[in-house]
Amino acid sequence: MKKILFFFLFFTKLAFSQSHFPIDTTYTVKSVYDKVKKDHPYISYVPARKYENVKEEKEIVYKKIKDRALHLDAYYTKNKKPNPAIVIIHGGGWKSGNKSQMETFAIEMASKNYSCFNIEFRLSPEAQYPAAIFDVKNAIQYIKKNPRKFNVDTTKIAVLGCSSGAQMASLIGTTNGKPAFEDSNNNVKFSSKVNAIVNIDGTLAFKHPESIEGTVAGLWLGGSYEEIPEIWEQAAPLNQTDKNTPPILFINSSIPRFHAGRDDMIAILNKYGIYSEIKTFPNSPHSFWFLNPWFDETINYTSQFLDKIFK
Repeated sequence: MKKILFFFLFFTKLAFSQSHFPIDTTYTVKSVYDKVKKDHPYISYVPARKYENVKEEKEIVYKKIKDRALHLDAYYTKNKKPNPAIVIIHGGGWKSGNKSQMETFAIEMASKNYSCFNIEFRLSPEAQYPAAIFDVKNAIQYIKKNPRKFNVDTTKIAVLGCSSGAQMASLIGTTNGKPAFEDSNNNVKFSSKVNAIVNIDGTLAFKHPESIEGTVAGLWLGGSYEEIPEIWEQAAPLNQTDKNTPPILFINSSIPRFHAGRDDMIAILNKYGIYSEIKTFPNSPHSFWFLNPWFDETINYTSQFLDKIFK
């Protein structure tokens, strides 16, 4: 009886230490399917795919904050050739979602000779901005510290995000080498620089004629725009875009609010001669990347762009 009680207390403590914060499970592939199905009855789930040449390693700890461990899942080819890497950030309004939602996407890209990493990061119920940005940059540093383990070419790192994850990916890419966006508590001596961005339906500006960001963004940023306008402006990738921004691919739905600031950002990129592409699905919903007929085309657009940049 004492032994049973010991193990119960041990695992209870372990579970508490890993998730002692509210977990929002409102954003799932099923919730997206149920919502989208109403207006797009022809949609279908993407079948699970496995490839013999793709190796999977899950729940790898890349960072610890006291008793809190953050994990990533790695998907990469079994050969020892260094490949370009894709750091993948899930969506969910900065407050929901999880890394496993992007597993099919990562496996598909890994089969095309990319080393892919689905990243767990702290969501807004646990920690507000810029914690999640620090987390993903720390994950990039971890990957660069262990390139041989994952067959990574550290000069070819792309950051890819969906929805709120796309906003994060764009901010990470536009803040290459900017100290204010680096985790001062991290002692890993590797750069968090990325060499390409893939923005899948994510805002580039929180306050913009096309943007209607409000409460959900405020929960992540730590207050409303009226309370902390400087933070809202700082966290907008549009405001960080400069000559050091890497090439970027925009894959968009037909809903303007999810690519607010995109055209303004492209104008800046053009000024500095930085390459960009736009791919838009007509009459498409947000979160299209989870479902067919859009999933396969999203993979094609992503691979074609990254092949052009890296290969």
